[in-house]
Formats: sequence, C-alpha cells, structure tokens
Amino acid sequence: MNEQKKFDIMNYFSAIRILIAIVISLLLVFVIIFFVSDQPVYAIFKMMVGPLQTKRGLFNVLERATPLIFTALALNVSLRSGVFNIGVDGSFYMGAVIASAFALQVNMPNVIHQIVLITAAGIIGGLINTLPIMIGKYTKIDPTVLAIMFNSIFYFVGLAYVSAFLLQKGGSWGSYYFPDSARLGNLIRGTSMHWGFVIMLFTIVFVIVLMEKSSFGYKVRLTGANPNFAKYVGIKTVLVVIGAQFIGGFIGGMGGAIEMVGMYKRFQWQSQVSYVWDGLLVHMLANENPFFIPITAIFIAYLRVGAEIMSRSARLDPEIVAFLQGIVILLVASERFLYTFKKRHEQKLSLQQAKKAEEKAALEGGNSI
Repeated sequence: MNEQKKFDIMNYFSAIRILIAIVISLLLVFVIIFFVSDQPVYAIFKMMVGPLQTKRGLFNVLERATPLIFTALALNVSLRSGVFNIGVDGSFYMGAVIASAFALQVNMPNVIHQIVLITAAGIIGGLINTLPIMIGKYTKIDPTVLAIMFNSIFYFVGLAYVSAFLLQKGGSWGSYYFPDSARLGNLIRGTSMHWGFVIMLFTIVFVIVLMEKSSFGYKVRLTGANPNFAKYVGIKTVLVVIGAQFIGGFIGGMGGAIEMVGMYKRFQWQSQVSYVWDGLLVHMLANENPFFIPITAIFIAYLRVGAEIMSRSARLDPEIVAFLQGIVILLVASERFLYTFKKRHEQKLSLQQAKKAEEKAALEGGNSI
C-alpha cells in the first residue's frame, strides 16, 4: 500500500527564501526611515499604502509594471536556454525607435498601423538579441560581453536615427508627434492606462504556454539545464538557443514599441534605457517562473510608486527603493543565504529514510526465517 506523501514546506524553499529576503530588506529600509525621517511612521505608511489611496496611484503601478513585465518575460525565454544574454535593452530601445519610425514615416489605417509597427519592432528586437549568440559562436567572445556592447551600440544607432530623420526642429529635443492611428488608445478614462496592457496579458499567457507546456519550451529548459544531454537525445541545441534568443528579443522589441506609442506622444528618450536590470531582478524574484513575473513586477513597481509618494509627502529620497533592491539581489544571489536550514532538513530526511530502510530490511529478514 502506497504511503501518502506528507506536506514538506522545504519543497517551496526557493519561494520562501525569496520571501524572507524581501521581508529582511523591507525591515532594513524601515529602520533607515526611522533614523532619517522626522515622521517615520507617516513615511512608512505613505510608502506602503500610498499607491492604494488614489485611482491614479493604483493605475500608475500597473503602468510602471508593464515595461518590467515585457523585459522580464523576454529574459525568461532567453536566459533559460543556458546563455546569459542581456541584450534585451538594445531590443527594447530599438523597438521604440522602429515603432517611432513606422509611426511617423508610414501612413496606414488605425489598428493596422499599430499592428505593423509593433510587429516590425519585435522582428528587429529579435534579430538584435540573436547577434551576441551568432557572433559569439564564430569569435568565441562571451555573449554577455557582446550583449553589453550591443546595448550601447544600438542606443547610439537609434539616437542617431531619431536625430537625423525624426527630430522636430526647434523647442525641446524630441521627434514629431505621433499620429492618432499609431498610438495605442486609452483603456481607462482618467488614467494613462493604454491598450498595450491587454497585449501584455496575452504575452504573459503566450510565454507561460510556450515555456511550461510546449515541446519547444521543454527543449529550451533541457538545453539550459544540461546541453550535453540535450545533444545526446537529439535536440538541435544551437537552433533552440537561437530560437529562444529571437523570441526573447521579439518580446523585448515589442515591449519597447508598446511603451513608446502607449505612454508617450513622441520619441523623447535621450538617455540609454536600463530595463534589463529591472527585468533581471523580476526574473530572479519570480524564481524563473513566468507565472510569477507579473506579481513580482507589480511588487517592484508598487514600491517605486510608493517611494515617490513618500518622497512628496515626507520629503525623503525615493531612491531608498534602490537600496531595498540591492539587498534583495544580494540575498537572493547568495547561495549561502538560509543554506544551513536546507542542509539540516536534507540531513534529517536522509537519516529518516535510512532508518526506514533498516527497519524494512529487518522486517523482511524476520519474515524469511
């Protein structure tokens, strides 16, 4: 008769470890606020509850979470193939540039215009994200190094293109205003929420199905976990890796396009974007599970919006959230964090299994006499 499996909380060790890291980081931030603020309780209240007090604050959280979710989903597909490719920033920025170019230089009917510019941005983003892998294969240069280089290169390429062909003369730096046919319409009146949010929801479902339910996702995960075994069982690992990078870059480029034509009236990004590091944080906190990416992205966006509300209300620097993120990353990335508890638990289980094996052997020996 099969024994029923008992609930073991250590089966959720990774999730618990991340949750404890977040709680410790929040407590440290609260301690700092108590030292530097004249109204610490009020400041903490505004940081933790402020975004829920107004409709604008609540939807601002969702708006800020949208590019984080796109970037984290892109990284989820790319990184799980076993290659640390962080070229999504180049894909994201160039996706916004390509979307702006199609918005201003191509005339199309509404809806079709939006579909074409987002698709074009996704294709360019996918190609950009595969470059570190393709070039690294023939030059033997680490793809991570190439990805960081390409992020800067494509930033300057995109900036030069906008300056040369899209820039509006006179006034503040920026492109001409996007036509209504290119912009994603407002989803909820009284907020900046746009229809890109709906596209994001479909993208989340797509990545979950792709990575967790499809044969391609299984090949990506197996290639990332054990490339030699993947080759042994007949998986074409090179094609799988390139495919994963293209899909990840496509999502990144699409995210850049949606952010640009959804949240902005014209192209104004003079500084290099750094969404890849936020996306990497979200990917890590989600424990590489695409299902939890929206939750962790909304959590990060919530803290940032809360910190800004706290800054306005209690006159504290909102960059305190950056300190919180740094502590979380440090704890999550540390292999020794809570390792002792896991080791003791595994030793206890091993002793219990050995004891059961001895009792079973003794019982079988007694029955055979």
